[in-house]
Amino acid sequence: MCKMLQIIQKLAPVSSREWERAEHLFHFRSYEDDGIIFSADDKPEEIHFLTQGIGRYFYIDSEGREKNKSLVQAGGAFASISTLVSGEASHFYTQAITPCQTAAINYRSLIMLSDENKNWALFLRRIYENLALKKERREAAFLMLSARQRYECFLAEFGEESRLIPLRQVAMYLGITDVSLSRIRKEMALI
Repeated sequence: MCKMLQIIQKLAPVSSREWERAEHLFHFRSYEDDGIIFSADDKPEEIHFLTQGIGRYFYIDSEGREKNKSLVQAGGAFASISTLVSGEASHFYTQAITPCQTAAINYRSLIMLSDENKNWALFLRRIYENLALKKERREAAFLMLSARQRYECFLAEFGEESRLIPLRQVAMYLGITDVSLSRIRKEMALI
């Protein structure tokens, strides 16, 4: 079974037949580690579902420093909601951290599918629900948890894949310095 269909079916009961009718709307791409999926100032009209690998959303501030917005693992997606909803340019970059494979679909095509089929509509709704949950949890973590607790949550979420993410990227994601992350890892006997 196609990896993209497996991802879809975790969110909604889209049948193999419904997938076959829509598969031609998806474009399958591969990215090497550090490959850019889309950049700030782009207007990406597609949602890029990550079928394999780990990637990130990040900003570059006025002094050239990178700041991770989010880390994404297989089953997640890359999109600029501001572009899709209001036509604004993206404010951030998206990048493969490890070699990645994506299945990209034009947002208007996904809307068309959801207008025509209740299972695709459920899939689209669940994408937005999952995005809202992820943002709510991340906000709560920054406001309510210590750096160590945020790191523990990161390890629980990413499991074995956490080892594939450079520690510099992890520290940025947690909102701490490399030195602070090293100290936390030492306290947890991970060094």
